[in-house]
Amino acid sequence: MTEPSPITAPTGIAAIEASTSAPERTEPEVLIITGMSGAGRSRAAAVVEDLDWYVVDNLPPMMLVPLVDLMTKGSSVERIAAVVDVRGRQFFAELDKVLAHMSDAGVYYRILYLDASDEALVRRFEQVRRPHPLQGEGRILDGIAAERVLTKSLAERADIVIDTSDLSVHDLARKIRGALAHDNHDALRINIVSFGFKYGLPLDADHVVDVRFLANPYWITELRHLTGRDAPVRDYVLARPGAIEFADRYVAALEPVLAGYADEEKRYVTIAVGCTGGKHRSVAMADTVAERLRAAGHRVTVTARDLGRE
Repeated sequence: MTEPSPITAPTGIAAIEASTSAPERTEPEVLIITGMSGAGRSRAAAVVEDLDWYVVDNLPPMMLVPLVDLMTKGSSVERIAAVVDVRGRQFFAELDKVLAHMSDAGVYYRILYLDASDEALVRRFEQVRRPHPLQGEGRILDGIAAERVLTKSLAERADIVIDTSDLSVHDLARKIRGALAHDNHDALRINIVSFGFKYGLPLDADHVVDVRFLANPYWITELRHLTGRDAPVRDYVLARPGAIEFADRYVAALEPVLAGYADEEKRYVTIAVGCTGGKHRSVAMADTVAERLRAAGHRVTVTARDLGRE
């Protein structure tokens, strides 16, 4: 009689899914990113996109109407950020109608207005050697003056106004995150990937951890066919001398590093945990480190890159 293959996948998935309620839908929200050309709108859009907003750039304002209508009709997109500025020429004047439409539809919106001194704007245009969009045959200052007239009403009704004259790109990102910090979407995102050294290092790794100092379950017949996701292997790996101590100390050592990344506006970090084949030790340790980081309040995803390659 053939002995049945051992179960290597967790059971009870269907029961877990059945008992898990769907996440509550949040109210739709729109952020209008506008302001002076050269004041940092592109950088602001990139920061907002990193906060999980759906960002559209240089879209004619009236095109926002169908997007907003989709949001209110069950779309999975709940937060839209639109960069609207004088590059839209005559379309820019339609923005007031779009804002009125959103108010009538009950859509919560805010206006982020980026400004800078004339001196700073002139310097930036000269650095990139591009004309102001409203400059025409005149000087850069002529275009800036015309834009100030066109955007005056928006500046007066803006919910958030940021003067970027003396801000670095990192300072601007911090201000935007602070202004929009009504949720946890600005948290550092950590991806932990287990891998096998014999298959090469992950190219995007910021940190590489070598756990080949732990005894290899591969040499135990009962564990060889299992993976670090199976309880017998996990228990074996974590019971090795120094395993738990390593996980605890490594996570403690990471805390100031992760805090520094956040201060420097690095929002994604990849930690690679490696063993020989990427099947046993690295998988178990990656999950263990992830558990500790989640317990400390971090957002963590785990990937087992080389499982199934042997």
